[in-house]
Amino acid sequence: MADKQTKEFTWEGANIYFLLTDRFNNGNLENDINFDRTKETGTLRGFKGGDIKGITNKIKEGYFTNLGINAIWMTPIVEQIHGATDEGTGVSYGFHGYWAKDWTKIDPNYGTKEDLNELVAVAHKNGIRILLDAVINHTGPVTDKDSVWPSDWVRTDPQCQYSNYENTITCTLVKNLPDIRTESNKNVELPPQLVAKWKAEGRYEQELKELDEFFERTGHPRAPRFYIMKWLTDYITEFGIDGYRVDTVKHTEEFVWQEFKKECDFAFEEFKKIMQKKC
Repeated sequence: MADKQTKEFTWEGANIYFLLTDRFNNGNLENDINFDRTKETGTLRGFKGGDIKGITNKIKEGYFTNLGINAIWMTPIVEQIHGATDEGTGVSYGFHGYWAKDWTKIDPNYGTKEDLNELVAVAHKNGIRILLDAVINHTGPVTDKDSVWPSDWVRTDPQCQYSNYENTITCTLVKNLPDIRTESNKNVELPPQLVAKWKAEGRYEQELKELDEFFERTGHPRAPRFYIMKWLTDYITEFGIDGYRVDTVKHTEEFVWQEFKKECDFAFEEFKKIMQKKC
């Protein structure tokens, strides 16, 4: 019998498995509750325990390989708002990953940096690519634990009506979902709540240093969208994720995704250089 030939991977031919990180598989029961997210929620509106380690365990078991999957698309794993809100379906937490509080940190409900490193390594060993979800155009809702970002970062009205270009982009997707001013090229300072958070976590100076290096290299203005692009592309250079699915494409200016792709491509080249040095 002839040896099996390894086929070249192409995204056009990928078999992608989409999963909600919190709902897929619970690999670590000890990280199920964080930030006192203990309010009684509406039906299926709270965290249920799924995490990065749970996905890794399923890769090791051969679950994805047996299905013919060679790419996994995960919902966002960045730190979510700490509080809860009611959108009309009962009290809700950011279990789905789309309510960012801090793009620079993995939410402990999903796991740790070590967990993500292991996931990517195990996935790649099994011929599987890892896709994360990129949210650039909004923060998480405002709650009693999560204050609104500065007005030069976000708009809190009007709410989108979806009848023309402007009222689909320059607006909030829903009520109480602050919209990032992705159209702005104005230099803005870091949100004070993020500065306070990083200082409390002992990483403010490092985050500031990396931001300075990013803006010096790119020449981009310190506009909101470029901060977020820097934070998202770090997951490529640090962990080696293979790509991003971009969220709410039609609610953001086209040039945003062109800029983001450029930064992603640069980050991927940097990651390859880092790996070559390790070999």
